[in-house]
Amino acid sequence: MLPEPKGKTRRILIVVEYDGTDYAGFQRQPDVPTIQGELEQALGQLLGEPTHLTAASRTDAGVHALGQVAVFSTDSSIPVENLPRALNNILSPAVSVVGACEVSAGFHPRFDAIGKQYTYRVLNRKVRSPFICRYAWLVTDTLERSAMRAAAEVLVGEHDFAAFCASGSSVRSTVRYLYRLDVDENADLIEFRVAADGFLYMMVRIIVGTLVEVGLGRRTPEDVAAVLASGDRRRAGPTAPPQGLCLVRVDY
Repeated sequence: MLPEPKGKTRRILIVVEYDGTDYAGFQRQPDVPTIQGELEQALGQLLGEPTHLTAASRTDAGVHALGQVAVFSTDSSIPVENLPRALNNILSPAVSVVGACEVSAGFHPRFDAIGKQYTYRVLNRKVRSPFICRYAWLVTDTLERSAMRAAAEVLVGEHDFAAFCASGSSVRSTVRYLYRLDVDENADLIEFRVAADGFLYMMVRIIVGTLVEVGLGRRTPEDVAAVLASGDRRRAGPTAPPQGLCLVRVDY
């Protein structure tokens, strides 16, 4: 009887930044460019062995990241501190590994996370900007910032966010604790800063789409409270486009 194959000897965590504009999301898919696919190809080339990544978040097509976390197992003896530079020599300029460390064999980047932070950017002016169009949603009508802030306060805390979850999710519970939802501004650029113990499918983009409707005067903060209480996705606003969304960090 043959012995059982031994598992990989090391488990490595990497922190990844990427511009998701030209990718079909993080998760590997056949025949389209993905962040996972590019990273696994680079790891295989560097380590000389097939490598599978598990990530903290499966960001969608066009979504960016400053702090995506992913792990892989390997038998390679390459020093972990050398991995970022070595991988970045292989990866395209749109993807960068900014940190790496060894973790325990049982560590899971998604199940062990206790929170995530996102930002969503809206450019609020009459004409587009070639310098930020890949990273912000252009809204040409004037947004009332104070109304959006008042509506944002309604959503902070522990709630059932079913109304802000797109179809296709298989989660057991739609209750989440949203502990930050700030509406910051710098001239024409509005940044929604969102942090929670976890997020539902498309949750941030639906929240932003709803708050933008408040800013346009189509809804009131009281309407947002009613949407939240209804649990009905059809009563919330549109899903904001992907390019404004960025995964900032994952907390453990």
